[in-house]
Amino acid sequence: MYGKSPAFDTVATNADDTAVILYTSGTTGSPKGAELSHANMIFNARLSDTMYARQDNDVQLVTLPLFHSFGQTVQMNAGFYNRNALTLLPRFDPDAALSIMERDNVTIFAGVPTMYWAMLNHPNPEKFDLAKIARNLRLAVSGGSAMPVEVMRAFGEKFKVEILEGYGLSETSPVATFNRLDRPAKPGSVGLPVWGVSVRVVDLEDKDVAQGEMGEIVIKGHNIMKGYYKKPEVTAEAMRNGWFNSGDIGKFDEDGFLYITDRVKDMIIRGGFNVYPREIEEVMVTHPAVSLAAVVGVPDPVLGEAIKAYIVPLNGSNLTEQDVIRHCRIHLEDHMVPTQIEFCIELPKTDSGKIHKAGLRREAQRFPD
Repeated sequence: MYGKSPAFDTVATNADDTAVILYTSGTTGSPKGAELSHANMIFNARLSDTMYARQDNDVQLVTLPLFHSFGQTVQMNAGFYNRNALTLLPRFDPDAALSIMERDNVTIFAGVPTMYWAMLNHPNPEKFDLAKIARNLRLAVSGGSAMPVEVMRAFGEKFKVEILEGYGLSETSPVATFNRLDRPAKPGSVGLPVWGVSVRVVDLEDKDVAQGEMGEIVIKGHNIMKGYYKKPEVTAEAMRNGWFNSGDIGKFDEDGFLYITDRVKDMIIRGGFNVYPREIEEVMVTHPAVSLAAVVGVPDPVLGEAIKAYIVPLNGSNLTEQDVIRHCRIHLEDHMVPTQIEFCIELPKTDSGKIHKAGLRREAQRFPD
């Protein structure tokens, strides 16, 4: 404050003292405050040593909100730790992001999948020196929600960079798994557990499922929060037998790579079948006229839940409901084919840029077909 002394008293803190309270994004319900300690934050920032090589003169574009764990830890804290230059964009906009990447010779970009999708589908890419952007960009990191494989492939081809996908939550500081540069990445996978962190996939009785089978992801290690702020009952529900229950469904492959199927709360139960929206969304975006898709469950008096898809078509396409359903019938089992299709110009997003599934569900229930 103007006229005040820059000196202030310091306070000694312990490693397990609360450093920050980061609120979950609320994509599936009400946000909760995750209490993270100083040790949580420092260990997570230093994980970059084991994930990718440090390089002199790296420039990071930081456009993720700094109140979110992805922006605060993976970019700001890790950027300071690695002595990166940080160029800031207060709110993501694909035009501004590409302009800054060209102007500031950005070498590292981290974002949620919708950011990659927006840059990939910029309506006037000729405005930018894409060759220069691609030449400088050495590392691209995705997290926050599942990256559609088709978006990852197309962005990699256009910008000549491999997107490394990781996985974590506000409650895990956030990084829990990551695809690394020292071994081939697997598209669709969020990689391997990071240093000092254990990850399991369990059934409803907290027993490990077989390799390749789906279950809930549980996590243990230095990255786990102290608890939810002033919510001891919710904390106890999330922390069972010393493991944090993520609420995410996933599976391990034969090499120990983790794949995220969906959120437990996003799973649709249709006529007794468990349906995972991400599997449907991955198929939909392979249609040449589909730009982006989001799938939610809506109440159905006969089947319990019906499947509704919100679709952003590519500009200029004449996509119809029947086109989408026909494409799904070719690639999906019958019980996974959506019965309701709604076309839209854009999908609602949280402040951190993730698709707001809870908002879509509320809208679908307010205005049923």
